[in-house]
Amino acid sequence: MPTPEPAAARAERPQGNRPLYRDPSAPLDARVRDLLSRMTLREKTGQLNQRMYGWNAYRRNPDGGFELTDALYAETERFEGLGALYGLMRADAWSGVDHTNGPGADDSAALADLVQRHVLERSRLGIPALFVEEVPHGHMALDGTVLPVNLAVGSTWDPALYERAAAHAAAELRTRGGHLALVSALDIVRDPRWGRTEECFGEDPYLAARLTEALVRGMQGTPADTFAADKAPVVLKHFAGQGATVGGRNSAESELGLRELHEIHLLAARTGIRAGAAAVMAAYNEVDGMPCSGNRHLLTEVLREQWCFDGLVMADGLAVDRLARITGDEVSAGALALNSGVDLSLWDDGFTHLEAAVERGLVDESVLDAAVARVLRLKFRLGLFEQPFSAGELPSPRQGRALSADLARASVTLLRNSDDTLPIRPTVSRIAVLGPQSATTAHQLGDYTAPQRPGTGSSVLDGLRKLAPPGTDIRHARGCALTGDDLSGIPEAIAAAAASDLAVLVLGGSSARTPETDFAANGAAVSAVSEMTCGEGVDLAGLRLGAAQYALLDAVVATGTPTVVVLLQGRPHVVPDTAAAVLTAWYPGPWGGDAIAEVLLGHAEPSGRLPVSVPRSAAQLPVHYNHKDTEYGGYVDESAEPLHSFGHGLSYTSFEYGTPRTDGHTVTVDVTNTGERRGRSVVQVYVRRLITATWPRTLELFAFEGVDLVPGECRTVTLPLDGDRLAGTRTVEIRVAQSARAALTAVPVLLDLRA
Repeated sequence: MPTPEPAAARAERPQGNRPLYRDPSAPLDARVRDLLSRMTLREKTGQLNQRMYGWNAYRRNPDGGFELTDALYAETERFEGLGALYGLMRADAWSGVDHTNGPGADDSAALADLVQRHVLERSRLGIPALFVEEVPHGHMALDGTVLPVNLAVGSTWDPALYERAAAHAAAELRTRGGHLALVSALDIVRDPRWGRTEECFGEDPYLAARLTEALVRGMQGTPADTFAADKAPVVLKHFAGQGATVGGRNSAESELGLRELHEIHLLAARTGIRAGAAAVMAAYNEVDGMPCSGNRHLLTEVLREQWCFDGLVMADGLAVDRLARITGDEVSAGALALNSGVDLSLWDDGFTHLEAAVERGLVDESVLDAAVARVLRLKFRLGLFEQPFSAGELPSPRQGRALSADLARASVTLLRNSDDTLPIRPTVSRIAVLGPQSATTAHQLGDYTAPQRPGTGSSVLDGLRKLAPPGTDIRHARGCALTGDDLSGIPEAIAAAAASDLAVLVLGGSSARTPETDFAANGAAVSAVSEMTCGEGVDLAGLRLGAAQYALLDAVVATGTPTVVVLLQGRPHVVPDTAAAVLTAWYPGPWGGDAIAEVLLGHAEPSGRLPVSVPRSAAQLPVHYNHKDTEYGGYVDESAEPLHSFGHGLSYTSFEYGTPRTDGHTVTVDVTNTGERRGRSVVQVYVRRLITATWPRTLELFAFEGVDLVPGECRTVTLPLDGDRLAGTRTVEIRVAQSARAALTAVPVLLDLRA
């Protein structure tokens, strides 16, 4: 009697005349193998290339529709299809796309379907394209929901809230025809002079890891072989160490030892991969002499072999071609990147020569096949072979606005509040709203933001006018610009402040790009123009605001009117602590003005906590709290301590922490609201290693949880301790406090890990 055929083998056998890869009931890996076996070397190479700027693939018709360009035709002809297309819906000053010529919420899906239909027609095997979009803080497309930047998300210390916002962004992306979301998550702020500080969750690896995990869960959903129609696979960027470049200069070298790399810069990536992240992007910087896109140790030995990552690795824009400086030409540069672990290029020429690299023996075809298989696997997981076109209804714009506002509100951080200046008292009837950031929303949005329709959002002035008690006299004067030293507007601001009971002075920076900005080929700003003081390519030697802003601050404070400084910024700036109250909102998004006004007026509690330390001057750098525990003194001419520490944030009420307890696996503490208002305390658990295998850090954040309490309420909070992170340590102190600085003097609990 013949042996029965195994069920798995039957599942992998073609059904009728339909190829196996076309059978949605077949195992995913079998479909990938079947399709790969049918492809030519040229077609395989095409799947690994992401060559075009998406906005060059279409143009508007006179009738308002879209038509495809010769550039797209040439690209699909070159490789008999299209592996991936970057930025089809991207809109900003670099792309030149705005509401006059680009796709909005109503026609993005139609454009995506038009391109996809063309790709399928040009592909011999009917392989759909992968549409890759920027989603740094919401989908970077016209009419997309703009969320606060990552540094603001870090200030919320609220992964659950961020997970909901990420889910909304994914649904917007997918229903508009996009597939793969590029999201900054892995960079850790070690030098705030870096222009991309706003794209980081903060200076701490554990905080970044928790938020990266929330991002992956929100955008991708529960780990599974396939993605739901409203979920989007994420590309976590940048891997790795880009936040620690020398001098805070973009794409510079990172002088990192392996221990520093793993302890600080890889935790968020590993956590995101454990959560199921579909892809990572290799960073621009080099580690130990090798750029990340050619760094086999990082991309293969760590990522694939140690962490068992089977997802996609994408190169950053034009990064592969930079490797020619090492290899000598673009063919061998592409070979180095592929052999090191890169699967998908971005605008490079190097990967277009992979066919030649195989023929020259620089790349084994099995290595090429493995990369192609990962690209195809993602397309199958997205269901693109069954449903290549967009489907579903856009999520509610009102819901998106509400989530953006919730994040903004939760991120507002009160740094100083002498004499209980805030919340604004009912007796204050005259308010002067001053400063270059007071009446604009353009500078609240951060880098990587699409143009907004007129009237979108609210400034701080708008919010106060809308929410202040009826009859409140609100005066406004800009005073000065964000940059430069023009003082001509200051007298008007002085007069407004002197005639008021309170001055709200809104200062800060801006990452707003303009058509006049000079851009590099990868979209980074080459030189800052107008009022752009932050963002990709805008690195600072110091951390000062524009000169006129300091003159305005001094003049307003000198009037004697109680002054509240509101900072709208993408990095910590050095601001004298002379005002009665100071709060910061890291680029809080379009509706940040309302959120700030709610906190100023006491309609909402200030619940944000600093995700970065705020230095007294750039000369102190670095000032992160988790430095190595060495017994060195301060500077002779200045304190070595930051002005405000990591985790700091004041409330309109007060909290008392009991003595923490631990069983070695969890930490428990009682928290009581001892004030007269409802409020949120962020319980922060820090570990200080006493006896350990290597020299320890002063403190390390190990757990946190936000707790909302009404006056007089006491709650017992239990937080987990990650035993894996304590490997190699014999004795630790556990300290529970409301900030890193407070943890230094908090009563410790000794934990002997040998017991």
